[in-house]
Amino acid sequence: MHNQNKTLIYLDHNATTPVDPIAIEVMTRYIHDEFGNPSSAYPLGLNAKEILESARQEIASLIGCESIEVIFTSGGSESNNMALKGLIDFREPRKYHIITSSIEHPSILNPSLYLMELGVRVTILPVDHYGRVSPDDVERAITSGTCLISIMMANNETGTLNPIEEISKIAKAHSIPFHTDAAQAVGKIDVDVNRLSVDLLSIAGHKLYGPKGVGALFIRKGLNITPLIHGAGQEFGKRAGTENIVLAAGLGASCRVAGERLKQDITGIKALRDRLQEMLFHGINGLVLNGHPEARLPNTLNISVPYIEGASILKGLPGLAASTGAACHDRSVKLSHVLSAMNVPPEVGMGTLRLSLGRSNDMKQIEEAASQIIAKVKEMEG
Repeated sequence: MHNQNKTLIYLDHNATTPVDPIAIEVMTRYIHDEFGNPSSAYPLGLNAKEILESARQEIASLIGCESIEVIFTSGGSESNNMALKGLIDFREPRKYHIITSSIEHPSILNPSLYLMELGVRVTILPVDHYGRVSPDDVERAITSGTCLISIMMANNETGTLNPIEEISKIAKAHSIPFHTDAAQAVGKIDVDVNRLSVDLLSIAGHKLYGPKGVGALFIRKGLNITPLIHGAGQEFGKRAGTENIVLAAGLGASCRVAGERLKQDITGIKALRDRLQEMLFHGINGLVLNGHPEARLPNTLNISVPYIEGASILKGLPGLAASTGAACHDRSVKLSHVLSAMNVPPEVGMGTLRLSLGRSNDMKQIEEAASQIIAKVKEMEG
């Protein structure tokens, strides 16, 4: 397995990232030596508490908030659920209205559907052909019962960036809390909660070279939300359960590294992405770019080869790890909900490849990946 990984060209960093060596070193040290409960008052527990709070501060520093505004969770999905459900009184669900969009992650859309079944009114906004939400649509959707607006910062499939600052101004003008799912954005672009003026922001550890099973939710000071998990008073009373010191420290370390090398990563990875895009568009006729050409993550390239199944392209390239945007069964094409929301035609969407780059890639790999994809498509075209 290790030998296979040495030759693998990994272009699926939006699915998950390898854990940063510094985060591994930190977690290894703490899993051996620090087993204390951070709620305990003796030295072993106080050491654990110090490690936890240090990790919390590292996350806060990356997104520009106070450490008291950071809550540890099990990942992006829990953070999103916590944001969506935390402002609703389930004894009177019909009083509440939430605004979100059609290109959100399932950990936003599925809780939204669940809340709708309970009686909460939910508006799911459309997007334009780039996959962007219109601030005007957000403003038009606001009602007297709107308790939350939740629009993702960066889409996981296309990398398209939403106009978060514009939407947050609208939310603030109407005194409505604003949440953004930033799982794909934090660590890839500069994210500052005060510049963005958001009230809630979700982070997933394994999207920024941290471990799986840990994330965080930024909750602006003064905003009260009901916990998903009731119990003792951990995490400022907002999430019960003894904290996982090892995973928290791993997330903190990955955030520290992300902050230190953010400019370097943005510049270097974007150069690789642009080279990949240049080669593919030069080598494949009729190639289509999905998503915004400029307002997107620096690491993400979503393309479609019309009339050829993306899954078949990748199946013929076992040394390349990437994602598709459609599933084809019995001559029918089922596009991802993101491509469907963007009104991508099935004959185009069926050939979608999501290529997401990261620190593990170099120019030699990128040029080899482009050459392999071009050769495979030409072979399939006959």
